[in-house]
Amino acid sequence: MTDTRNVTSEDNSEKMGAKPSVTRLWDLVRFVKPYKWQFVGASIALVIASTSLLLIGQAVRLLLDHGFSAGSENLSQYFIGLMVVVVGLAFASFGRYYLVSWIGERVISDIRTAVFSHILKLNPAFFEVTRTGEVLSRLTTDTTLIQTVIGSSVSVALRNVLSFVGGMALLVYTSPKLAGLVLLVVPCILIPIIVFGRRVRKLSTINQDSIARVSARADETLRSIQTSQAYTHEDIDRKSFSADVEESFGIAVKRIRARAWLTAIVILLIFGAIDFVLWSGATDVVDGNMSPGVLASFVFYAIVVAGSMGSLSEIWGELQRAAGASERLIELLKEEPAIASPENPEMMPQSLSGGLEFSAVNFHYPSRSDMPALNDFNLSVKAGETVAIVGPSGAGKTTVFQLLLRFYDPQSGQINISGVDISKTDPSSVRSLMGLVPQDAVIFADTAMNNIRYGRPDASDDEVKAAAKAAAAYDFIEEMPRGFESLFGERGMTLSGGQKQRIAIARAILRDPEILLLDEATSALDAESEHLVQTALENLLQGRTTLVIAHRLATVLNADRIVVLDKGRVVTQGTHEQLMKEDGLYAKLANLQFDVNREAMKV
Repeated sequence: MTDTRNVTSEDNSEKMGAKPSVTRLWDLVRFVKPYKWQFVGASIALVIASTSLLLIGQAVRLLLDHGFSAGSENLSQYFIGLMVVVVGLAFASFGRYYLVSWIGERVISDIRTAVFSHILKLNPAFFEVTRTGEVLSRLTTDTTLIQTVIGSSVSVALRNVLSFVGGMALLVYTSPKLAGLVLLVVPCILIPIIVFGRRVRKLSTINQDSIARVSARADETLRSIQTSQAYTHEDIDRKSFSADVEESFGIAVKRIRARAWLTAIVILLIFGAIDFVLWSGATDVVDGNMSPGVLASFVFYAIVVAGSMGSLSEIWGELQRAAGASERLIELLKEEPAIASPENPEMMPQSLSGGLEFSAVNFHYPSRSDMPALNDFNLSVKAGETVAIVGPSGAGKTTVFQLLLRFYDPQSGQINISGVDISKTDPSSVRSLMGLVPQDAVIFADTAMNNIRYGRPDASDDEVKAAAKAAAAYDFIEEMPRGFESLFGERGMTLSGGQKQRIAIARAILRDPEILLLDEATSALDAESEHLVQTALENLLQGRTTLVIAHRLATVLNADRIVVLDKGRVVTQGTHEQLMKEDGLYAKLANLQFDVNREAMKV
């Protein structure tokens, strides 16, 4: 824990030194472009609303200087004119708020979709160094911040900019002398906005990162809640989560303090300046150098300008926070997949005729660059052949599957399918040939029907049920309250380990792949279910190229060939009988893992 927090502090220090820039928000303009007409409409409404607000000051001036003095017969027209301006302001504000809010909701939906779609393109190597909880934080918390800016803050900021510029122009028009006094204090107001605004942005970025760590911690713990409770680890998990929350709170307090000081200083300077200017104006009215209407309109515009400046200081803080969130999202969108399709990918064959071949493959995982997972690995598998892969833990068995699925590419060497180098093809075309049954079955929080249909989304209900029968899953699904429409719960919490495995096998059967990858598909089954599934698998394996990571003797005996791995290399291969006679690594593994005598009696 200590080491992690030290690293976090160093990262935060580096970010504190990074150059801040609200221009990061311009990276999101491409998401707004498709809705240019809505943006134009919002801009028109914004201009009308700002103009109407400024016209109120002139209406007040005319009312005071001419309406009262002109006599009661003309008084009504000035109030009617003022009401017309107010009505225009109200309707323009409605249009601005509706259109801007609509754009904000629409754009943030597009951003979330774009980010999620991009994440699905990233390879497992990215998730080796990035926690899922952090990605989810960017997808939710960061996008919510940006939604606030696009759907509200930007519009309010533009309105206040227009009000400020228009108000200043009318201040000069109304009283150049008093306007000059106002302009003297503007630089004094802008300096703290810029200085404190930069600090707010830095702290906002760090705060978002800390929130992401909180989300990652919660996600990791909740996904492993049974393990946490089984090992009575709850108190330690609470302390770890609390520490992350307190760190986030501490950073948030610094950000809030900076924003609070910014607001206080701006208010002090603005209203202090107004007090001084009003004193000067009141003196001119008393001396007869200025009419009451002029002073009233000047006060109105001064309030508009002051309000705009104060609001801009608040909005600047929000823009700084959103800039930090935008930076994190753009960083995610710019993350390039480690495995990408070439510009002119070679076509994969529709049917597997030439088998599989690994030639002098060397590979290490990005997070373990000094530890080779496969070392000068060579393996040929004929079309239709079933090959069992055995070896001690860490020998590279799972890595063979990872490379074949193009989750990673080897650092050197070549992998061919029917003579086609898979590194020169589209990864999707390679994976479309394969069906995977992992040892830890993945079950989604959906119905039984949709969980099996995941293997082939266009499959009919009858085909799904046929696959369930072949995987010995039909009976237990039908016994559920809603049959195939029953929900399995998050990560299949309502199923036993054996039931999960049979759903995963049904999914692979439905896919009907050319290449079948089995990570010991029967490892979680009881004896009765294993017999049923083993029969289903035997039917599924016929005429299909299959690689099996084997942990049970029955799987090994049914294979056409056994390949023994150790330290990322093929050390020997052959049939069970041949390898047992060698009395080497395989014989040792067989005696330790398979319990040869007992298992052989079963067979």
